[in-house]
Amino acid sequence: MTRAPERSAGGAGSATEAGPSLLYLLKRTELVVRARLEELLKPAGVTALQYTALTVLERHDGISAAQLARDSFVTAQSMADMVRGLESRGLVRREPNPGNRREKVILLADAGRRLLAEYAEPARMLEQRMVADLDPADVERFRDVLRSAHRALS
Repeated sequence: MTRAPERSAGGAGSATEAGPSLLYLLKRTELVVRARLEELLKPAGVTALQYTALTVLERHDGISAAQLARDSFVTAQSMADMVRGLESRGLVRREPNPGNRREKVILLADAGRRLLAEYAEPARMLEQRMVADLDPADVERFRDVLRSAHRALS
């Protein structure tokens, strides 16, 4: 199959003879990862964004909805809707925050843990597929570069 030539998103850092901008390549990669993750998770009835929120809770259980929204890359309003949906499916639960009675914290329910366990290997395989052409040293360098880019913009 013949692919169309890569094109850059214009603006600062536009493509030169070297190819498309890094911003364009990063966004294009994000979109294809999200699409593949959506395909992978379809049988579970969860979206890539919901799965991301569940993985955040797996690492940082018992956080506020606002923190979960920040860590999951969605707005507070989107997270409120998402938590309601996840809670109605029994994947998360809300409990009063012991340190602030007016606030509730979000916790990963047993069903959410089971879902994450079921999809851990398929998600790992998707990641492996993404970096299949890289050797292990390049994969670690890729992680370091992405962390550095995030720190630079945070």
